[in-house]
Amino acid sequence: MKKFCILVALIFSGFKGADAQSVSPFKVSNLHITREVLNNIDDMALSVLTITNNGKQTLPAGGWSIYFNSRPINVTGTDSLNARIKYVNGDLFKLYPLKGFPALKPGASKKIKVLSTEIKNITDLSSGFYLVWDKVPSKGYNISNTNVNPIQQVEKVEAEVAAHVFDQNKQIKDIPLDKLPKVFPTPVSYKEGEGVFKLTSGVSIAAEIEFKNEANQFADELSAMLGKRPALVQAETQRMIVIKKGNVSGSESYKLSVTPDRIVITAAEPAGVFYGIQSLKTLFPSTSWGAIQKEIAVAAVEIEDAPRFGFRGFMMDVARNFQSKKQVLKALDVMALYKMNVLHFHLNDDEGWRLEIQGLPELTTVGSQRGHTVNDEKNILPSYGSGADTGVNSGSGFYTRADFIEILKYAAARHIRVIPEIETPGHARAAIKSMDARYERLMKEGKKEQAVQYLLRDLNDKSVYESVQGWKDNVINVAMPSAYNFLEKVVDEIRLMYKEADAPLATIHFGGDEVPRGVWEKSPAVANLLKKDTSIEGVDEMWHYYFDKVNKMLKSKQLYLSGWEEIGLRKALVNGEKKMVLDDRFTKENFHADVWNNLSGNEDLAYKLANAGYKVVLTCVTNLYLDLATNKSFNETGQYWGGYVDVDKPYYFVPYELFKNLKEDESGNPIDKKTLEGKTVLTEFGKSNIVGIQSPLWSEIIKTPERFEYMLLPKLFGVAERAWAKNPEWATEADASKSGAMYGQAWSEFVNILGKKELPRLSHYSGGYNYRIPTPGVVIENGKVVANVQLPGFIIRYTTDGTEPAANSSIYAAPVDTKGIIKLSVFNAEGKSGRSVKIENK
Repeated sequence: MKKFCILVALIFSGFKGADAQSVSPFKVSNLHITREVLNNIDDMALSVLTITNNGKQTLPAGGWSIYFNSRPINVTGTDSLNARIKYVNGDLFKLYPLKGFPALKPGASKKIKVLSTEIKNITDLSSGFYLVWDKVPSKGYNISNTNVNPIQQVEKVEAEVAAHVFDQNKQIKDIPLDKLPKVFPTPVSYKEGEGVFKLTSGVSIAAEIEFKNEANQFADELSAMLGKRPALVQAETQRMIVIKKGNVSGSESYKLSVTPDRIVITAAEPAGVFYGIQSLKTLFPSTSWGAIQKEIAVAAVEIEDAPRFGFRGFMMDVARNFQSKKQVLKALDVMALYKMNVLHFHLNDDEGWRLEIQGLPELTTVGSQRGHTVNDEKNILPSYGSGADTGVNSGSGFYTRADFIEILKYAAARHIRVIPEIETPGHARAAIKSMDARYERLMKEGKKEQAVQYLLRDLNDKSVYESVQGWKDNVINVAMPSAYNFLEKVVDEIRLMYKEADAPLATIHFGGDEVPRGVWEKSPAVANLLKKDTSIEGVDEMWHYYFDKVNKMLKSKQLYLSGWEEIGLRKALVNGEKKMVLDDRFTKENFHADVWNNLSGNEDLAYKLANAGYKVVLTCVTNLYLDLATNKSFNETGQYWGGYVDVDKPYYFVPYELFKNLKEDESGNPIDKKTLEGKTVLTEFGKSNIVGIQSPLWSEIIKTPERFEYMLLPKLFGVAERAWAKNPEWATEADASKSGAMYGQAWSEFVNILGKKELPRLSHYSGGYNYRIPTPGVVIENGKVVANVQLPGFIIRYTTDGTEPAANSSIYAAPVDTKGIIKLSVFNAEGKSGRSVKIENK
């Protein structure tokens, strides 16, 4: 779950600006800030920040600061004589004027040159600008008028991306809809029959008593589609849907038989019935959810099916930016349809705590709210452009106890188990600041014993550190008994919610990643513990001490520990340098480790942990991180520190042969296979410890439900296919040429299924999803503009007058020989388009 490392250490220093002014009557809403990126040179970006006064009053020369979230940035050149940028914490900075800064009269502007780390796409740009007057330091005023002019090289990069996409799309064949497999994800055994079953509101459902819940849920869904709820009956008749118990191995296995006379779903357990129903739903025409249907024609098939992995996960981060309960339920809907069965729920981080815990109100009154603050007492500070005001931004929000119980019930009804993540000991700033606020409240009330009961930091700790995300105060002090009081309190409250929801709880995820160097080194609490307990060999061993205690606490409650890969690692000297190496002390403790790091040098880390005995959930960044940008386009939202991930990366992921997955490095360049020689291979014992795969969607860049769905889909389809379907033949074929041809055919089928069946379905399913519509592949050949599309079934429209393509623009059917600016966009059947591509045909 790693975020972009700070590339350059910038020293932020400064002194107090002009004498504080009395609070100005100036209306901050009249300020306009523009950032123009001039160039990227040697991993640095030179930009110009322009502050413009569009109001009728003068902006004074001093007495204010402008706060904003950004990657590392500072004023450069002669402009540093009249303005400075000071680092605050995390990704928050503030710009303030010095004595040379001019007052801005109405209509006036001030340009300030700034130097930052490289700007590769819109994700890197500064955001969340707001102004604070020196006289009222506790109040911030949002600056809503901001815009960005990208670097001059953008058009060149966009043309290169369009050409690269064109080359990728060339291998895709257009396969007729009636020649495509009718069920997704791919079943183990699939055979088409003759004819169709005509599903109408008059068709009844007969289900055995233990499958009543699944039958009722299906009947409710059919009611919305057919306008009338099918009757649930006891006796079987000729034309009906039958759900029955049968001899099927595996709790999630099922058989589905569709003939013109009846539909029969056979399973041993309710989960198998549920998945049989989901397969049946993918047999429905994609338009079935768009309006009330008089009749749904279901093609005749015979299917026997079972999942490849028992853990088919999606990790939803609601800590960095919040998503509503409604959006969580909608995510569960699409997971269930495609047979994913684990929601890894990332509920807290440095930037937010999202779950109500009875008895600890500050976790939500303080830790769930982001906005301007000078001390984090009432809320935590802004991150990722969340701005000055609490409660109204994407960084603020939480689930009440009732909300969470509803989510758990909804998930359980869809056979999805929810694994709550309580990120510790790092990434815990929201929790730490919340417990600080609780401490201050109770100390003022004279209740010292209660105040220190759940304190998460050593008040006398002088340790100096900085996390990957820039935080200087985000790690729980694991030497303090109060930290374990807090964790046990949270665990017990979570268990009560699961019990009330009647939802399964087998594990709690305790994070464990990205604890920076320097932590705990100058903590009196740690020093005292090391004196008392000589079995702990130094500060680095506090890691083992912590997870040993957490593990014992969880085991006492019949739970096992899950965490990121670091729970199976320890610090050790390797060639004189401290590095993380395998820790074999927890290998028999049933630790479940989500292994993300398969970047250069760690391509075999998942196999090392599995071979040693850890249960491993493959969470490989290069193929499965959904928050990574689709490609190198400047205008494509997404991270890129772990490479670029389009829908193909999860699709060609081969769990038991990870080295086959590695086609590109972190920069998107072809990988040298020689670097993989000598890497650890998966043993048969290790293979037995690979419990499944999951895809995380980190939310730093996700501020709306629409952006969440854009990043989630269609990438999630590849994850669902690899987690459920058996190992594809192209993955086991030893002959590279044959394997390539087989993959090409399978890939064509996959994108045809997406373009002609599943994405059209999701245009209406569960209210419709804002999935990403791809940009077209475009090149100029022989003086003509030639284009293609990744998803057959979608169409390309174009304009020749410089305007954006619309639903009534010309359909691309042949190369375009018009000269000048050509703009092309891909459209779905609903007339919605993706981002356009502009190319100049000279």
